[in-house]
Amino acid sequence: MSFEDQLKSLFVAESQVPAEYRLDGELHQREYLSNGEMKKWDGPTCDVYSPICFPGADGLTRKLIGSYPLGTETEAMAALDAAVAAYNNGRGEWPTMSVADRIKCVENFTFKMLEQRDKVIKLIMWEIGKSIADSTKEFDRTVEYINLTIDALKDIDRESSRFEIEQGIVAQSRRSPLGVVLCMGPFNYPLNETFTTLIPALIMGNTILFKPPKHGTLLHYPLLEAFRQCFPKGVVNTVYGRGANTVPGLMQTGKVNVLTLIGSSKVANELKKMHPKVNRLRAILSLDAKNVAIVTKSADLKMAVGEAVLGSLSFNGQRCTALKIFFVHKDVVDQFNTLLAAEIAKLKVGMPWEKGVAITPLAEPGKPDYIKEVIADAAVHGAKVINENGAATAASIVYPAIVYPVNSGMKLYREEQFGPVIPVVPFESIDEPIQYQIDSVHGQQVSIFSEDPTEIAALIDPFVNLVSRVNINSQCQRGPDVFPFTGRKDSAEGTLSVVDALRSFSIRSLVATKLNDTNKHLINEIVNNHDSNFLSTKYIF
Repeated sequence: MSFEDQLKSLFVAESQVPAEYRLDGELHQREYLSNGEMKKWDGPTCDVYSPICFPGADGLTRKLIGSYPLGTETEAMAALDAAVAAYNNGRGEWPTMSVADRIKCVENFTFKMLEQRDKVIKLIMWEIGKSIADSTKEFDRTVEYINLTIDALKDIDRESSRFEIEQGIVAQSRRSPLGVVLCMGPFNYPLNETFTTLIPALIMGNTILFKPPKHGTLLHYPLLEAFRQCFPKGVVNTVYGRGANTVPGLMQTGKVNVLTLIGSSKVANELKKMHPKVNRLRAILSLDAKNVAIVTKSADLKMAVGEAVLGSLSFNGQRCTALKIFFVHKDVVDQFNTLLAAEIAKLKVGMPWEKGVAITPLAEPGKPDYIKEVIADAAVHGAKVINENGAATAASIVYPAIVYPVNSGMKLYREEQFGPVIPVVPFESIDEPIQYQIDSVHGQQVSIFSEDPTEIAALIDPFVNLVSRVNINSQCQRGPDVFPFTGRKDSAEGTLSVVDALRSFSIRSLVATKLNDTNKHLINEIVNNHDSNFLSTKYIF
């Protein structure tokens, strides 16, 4: 049996899927959340096919797991109108609500979200092919992120619950919302990365237009009723449909105050240009990345290879923080490649519900063909796949490929492959990977593998000015979530972390007055009578 046939055999009949991981039938969504209502949808729909295939008379075919509304600009504009009305120029119920009450709403939402835990986890697995272990981790990490956000906001509010007196002026400063936020998340972490922007934006008093990602849409459906029940009318609204048909009109109105997108820098640039007042638009963006790993001749190769496998192949390499190109010193590159190939051979390939599985079906239907294309391009320019069975493909499964030696004439040298391909570049002078990063349009993170402190120190200083995070003897990653997450050049705009996100979706506002008897009396009356949610000394425990 060929290796491709072995990969095909991993796709089992639907009856062989363990009962606990099966979906309860197809999920055909025929409603969406807008203006505080779950509105019925009778228009066209988009079918959702899982990357998990089942064998049949026509070979391996993707399983239909449901469908969702294919909304138009009409519905998108109605959702925008609802968000604008709910914000009401900052006078709406939600933006003027006390921080403590907004926190209660988010806490209630979290309780209801947990009620849908099993359903959402299974939908993550079936929609994007993520292993059940990682799907579970994504849900639980998202809940943890919400709780950390609540705690961080309490800390911020406590610090703001006092008055400052300077040069005869008494003042109180707090953070206030920005307006209507258009939130668009990615398919690779469709719940977690979406909520790392949506929840901070929401809890700070903004109103939300939420467009689910193209892959990973259905998993949000079980949560819509919780949004409806826990937040005032029009505070959270969904936008369904093709982005090209719905989003441009929203941006062109000028009524979107904040754009948050995790995706392509090209798309982000196009959307920003559509806004009639770009100077008024705040953008919080996590975009492309081509994170570099540098393996020097002083590196512990066994440790470096362990991190390389995790960093380049977790969720099939479909992470913005994945290691996407390796610069390895020529004196150790052969040994590195041999060790790397051996570790890849140990990885379990299979269906997402299997215990210990590392390589699973790819969510994007066109990804296997793209991987073939970039590997063929590399071959034309002198590289080849050097690990046994590398790039072998069966339907939606692609076996990881090490491509070597990669050079500047290849697509893999510059393009973000976002899949299970590991380009390896041999280098002689450390200036080569530094120059690569200087020339790159990306600037998210780098991983440096070395046991020489002098060598590491000499690399830290240039790289901290080229990327946003330098990882020493470890893979690139986003977490822990309390750390800042951003990037330079085309990789990001704005900073995300638990605290930074709250700041990104708000602005400091100040109430001030001259310190005299009349104004002292006024301020005391307002504070003592609890007449203002902003001007207050209430302390949130």
